[in-house]
Amino acid sequence: MTIKTINLGATALLRTSALIALAIAPPALGQSAPAPAPAPASPGPLTIQADKPGAVINRDIFGQFAEHLGLGIYDGVWVGKDSRIPNVRGIRSDVVGALKAIKVPVVRWPGGCFADEYHWRDGIGPADKRRTTVNTNWGMSVEPNTFGTDEFMDFASQIGAEAYISVNVGSGTVKEANDWVEYMTAAAPATAAAERAANGHPAPYKVKYLGLGNESWGCGGPFTADEYVTNMKPFAHFVHNQNPAQADPAIDFTKLINDLMTGKGMDALPRNPNGMMRVAVGPNSLDGSYTDAVMKAWKTRSPIDWSIEGLSLHHYTYGGLPMSEPATGFGEKQYFTMLKQTLGMESNIAMHSAIMDKYDPKKTVGLMVDEWGVWLKATPGTEPLHLRQQNSLRDGIAASLNLNIFARHADRVRMTNIAQMVNVLQSMIITDGEKMVLTPTYQVYKMYVPFQDATFLPITFNSGEYRLGTASLPKVDAIAAKDKDGKVWLALTNLDGNNAADISASAAGVTAKSAIGEVLTADRVDSINTFDTPNAVAPKPFSAKAANGSLVLHLPPHSVTVVRLDK
Repeated sequence: MTIKTINLGATALLRTSALIALAIAPPALGQSAPAPAPAPASPGPLTIQADKPGAVINRDIFGQFAEHLGLGIYDGVWVGKDSRIPNVRGIRSDVVGALKAIKVPVVRWPGGCFADEYHWRDGIGPADKRRTTVNTNWGMSVEPNTFGTDEFMDFASQIGAEAYISVNVGSGTVKEANDWVEYMTAAAPATAAAERAANGHPAPYKVKYLGLGNESWGCGGPFTADEYVTNMKPFAHFVHNQNPAQADPAIDFTKLINDLMTGKGMDALPRNPNGMMRVAVGPNSLDGSYTDAVMKAWKTRSPIDWSIEGLSLHHYTYGGLPMSEPATGFGEKQYFTMLKQTLGMESNIAMHSAIMDKYDPKKTVGLMVDEWGVWLKATPGTEPLHLRQQNSLRDGIAASLNLNIFARHADRVRMTNIAQMVNVLQSMIITDGEKMVLTPTYQVYKMYVPFQDATFLPITFNSGEYRLGTASLPKVDAIAAKDKDGKVWLALTNLDGNNAADISASAAGVTAKSAIGEVLTADRVDSINTFDTPNAVAPKPFSAKAANGSLVLHLPPHSVTVVRLDK
């Protein structure tokens, strides 16, 4: 996250955000158009091409992000073993239960900007002997380090998620990073394994993803793209995973060496599919310089020396300038603008994918959108740099649009991590002491669980138009997929803030007699869930019947609908 660079006067992000806001802002309400606009087009018939399956929608696309920031960890996840709040080994049970229900596949930790100033040894061993520090990125908050490596791994285990660890490339060393991964993954009789066992966990942990720095163009550097590549290579080479080892023991090394000597197999070394995947720092939204530099270095490397399996992308939706748009009490113009910006994720991913394709046409390296979401004005009365914001139906709709975009690009996008999981930015959950409430974004993630590891199915339809003044958006956005049991699922988002949409849907090769699922909507686009009204925005049952061979689905205004097609 880049707020530190904004506060320190890095104007590039502000300037870019302002230009984007000007480019996408719709006309002011009441502004006269130079000529009468044609009537908005209505959505047309939708056909699911079930006979033309695409890429698998990796379940890690539905990943989460938890940074040491505000109340994201302390109060949000960690309350301590002696807390009156029900907990297991200090980790609050209500949050664990809610996250298990949405089948969180992976969690990125400990940052964010925090990661490149984090020294892992501060957070292991007896809690009363850990070093207390100050979080210089986020409001100078006291960091007690009572939630460290072993606590995070316990938390990930409790919710059933994989670990995505961001190592300190900005202010740390290669040795420090390797020592940390060794502490997590080494087996006895290694000294690191004995130290981990003394701290309560004899068995090695599994680290699925390793982030090689964070925002090295900003709070994690600052480095130019070429400087980052030079700095990153030793981390990619010397930081070793030991559970399981990076190399697959089934590899035929005689054949491998022969292939390398004869110029074959240079695109990627064979690797253990269960091994740790290294994610390099990639672009800041629309800036392609990091994408090009990292991928060029990857293409021209000697694969015996170093490699990566992923490239990160950070892209936030602000509505205007960062931290300026209200989270509640907004009108249709602000709703429209936010969704228009959100849809910009599609062209952004397409742009970076095209750069990656130039060096990696086989799509060996995944694009990991490991920070994204709606970034709004902080809740009044809270510390602005704790980034605590409300979460409305609009934000849930924005989440559905992003998830649809990621699914459409599942051949390249392998993981995403919404910012953030609890109490920070576009969170799943908001807590206050013993109280907990689930946000509209959480509800969208729960509705989309059937799409985890499902096979993408292309669709064809006229999306129609949602118009405000002379500006327009697609009225309906949709994706479809087939799960492992062969069931076809359809997700439809009606962006229109005022009008319902009727969609006639069919699937090639599938005779669907009915559809059953849920719909998420509310009276107002700025409706929120509170501790007093926790179900103001909650899914309701939805069903549809076939008529003349097609399903007829009635989509309420500003709504998200997910259904299963039944024969």
